[in-house]
Amino acid sequence: MKRIAFAAGLVLVAAALAGVLRPEGASAVDPVPATDSVTVTGTGVVTAVPDRAQISAGVESRATTARAALQANAAAMEKVIDALKARGGTDVTTQTVSLSTAFDEQGGPNGFVASNVASAETSLSGAGALIDAAVAAGANTIYGPSLSRSDADALYDQALEKAVADAKERAALLAKAAGRELGRVTALVESGTSEAPMFAAKREAAADAGTPVVSGGQETSASVSVTYELR
Repeated sequence: MKRIAFAAGLVLVAAALAGVLRPEGASAVDPVPATDSVTVTGTGVVTAVPDRAQISAGVESRATTARAALQANAAAMEKVIDALKARGGTDVTTQTVSLSTAFDEQGGPNGFVASNVASAETSLSGAGALIDAAVAAGANTIYGPSLSRSDADALYDQALEKAVADAKERAALLAKAAGRELGRVTALVESGTSEAPMFAAKREAAADAGTPVVSGGQETSASVSVTYELR
């Protein structure tokens, strides 16, 4: 009886294995066929004339002691900050404050130098007058202007739309050359943006004539990487 039971068990196991190994009994998922694709990079550029300017104005003061240099600098810088605000400068912000040892031509210690620099924003048309007002109030260092657009985000959105359209056009050309057609987009990655150019200069004194500040067109660019299926 034990031999008969053992033989019956073997028959059942063999039947179960046969059911698993048969194609009609398989439960494995069929592999997804590979899909041809093309990946391209598109760029978009929008040009506009800047309408905003940021300038930095500062005072550098020297004295025989650190305390005297810092006090003199603070008094002078207060006048510059007041002048920036009075001339319509907005978002007036201190950028740097420094105090260090001054040295003579032979490299020996020669008192102390204190520096304070503040930035202010204004319209492009008001940048020259803002620079002149700061210098008239006692500023002896001027940096800028840094030019920008007040609608920079909207301009970038336009550039981004152009970049996507450019990518599609490039992909279509490649697909046509290969005798294929574009399918759906399977990947879309924003690659990056352009930085607004910075214009820097240093003034030691203001001329009698107003300081001219002009600008040509400024580019805002965007780029994307797009992957399309090929049909």
